[in-house]
Amino acid sequence: MGTPRFHGDIRRLPLVSLGQGDYRRDIHPEDIDMNHAANDGFDVRVLVREPAETYHAKAKDNLSSHALSEFRRCPLLYRKKQLGLIPAKDSNAFLVGRAAHVLVLEGRERYESEFAVGGPINPKTGLPFGSATKAFIEWATQRGRPTIADGDAAIVEEMAASVKAHAAAQALLQEGVAEGVARACYGGHACQARLDWINPRAGIVDLKTCDRLDSFEFDARAFDYPHQLAFYRSVIEAACGEELSVHIVAVEKREPFRTGVWRVAPALLDAARRANEAAMEALSHCRETGEWPTGFESVRTLDRM
Repeated sequence: MGTPRFHGDIRRLPLVSLGQGDYRRDIHPEDIDMNHAANDGFDVRVLVREPAETYHAKAKDNLSSHALSEFRRCPLLYRKKQLGLIPAKDSNAFLVGRAAHVLVLEGRERYESEFAVGGPINPKTGLPFGSATKAFIEWATQRGRPTIADGDAAIVEEMAASVKAHAAAQALLQEGVAEGVARACYGGHACQARLDWINPRAGIVDLKTCDRLDSFEFDARAFDYPHQLAFYRSVIEAACGEELSVHIVAVEKREPFRTGVWRVAPALLDAARRANEAAMEALSHCRETGEWPTGFESVRTLDRM
């Protein structure tokens, strides 16, 4: 990270940090030409820098792509989660994915400060205890931060190395802002989006982990990635008036740990945007009426083998 600048006795924090590793540099207000910023790509000053905890705490007042996806699937489920009737659960797979995001997008220093890696050794076998064992859970609790077992940490390192070795992925990630937050009124709702990466010239870049790249395009549809990314694009557009390009960097979480890059077609994003806006209109209706359907109120016909 660049050397901090001082003004008198007051330490000055940068607006943003661009790039990662050897490419990382701090951007301060005096580094930006206010008259020409718009000509050089997306203006990163639109983004807010805040801890993940702050972002999630504001979810009660701001609609996110994840919440909208849950509403599209089942309004009643959305409502129950909104009321806190269904507690959130983080799986080990989610933790590994989050760790990979931090290492790839925010660098090793942040990764090592945010996660504890390792675990206690079983004296009978000489091998680490599994992450589901009582011994590991007790050890993890004492660390005071999320913990990753050695085996999972090795997977995270493989994924990070794969992304780093992919020329197209690195071209997208060489310059940009990680985990920037945008908020705007969109579709009649206060909305927020926490974006994996924004490259000032290439636009939105979303990092995904997957089992196999061969089936990633099917998985993208199954997990509503087009709707998620269309939501991000629309919130950014509502915040600053710019419509950005969108790319996905996907990396396998198993051998051979391949990385692939996809450009998301504007026509697909436009179709997903229309579906999102229809859902947002339905959400407004549910809030007005207090009725939260399941989506299975009518009789359906089973006609396929």
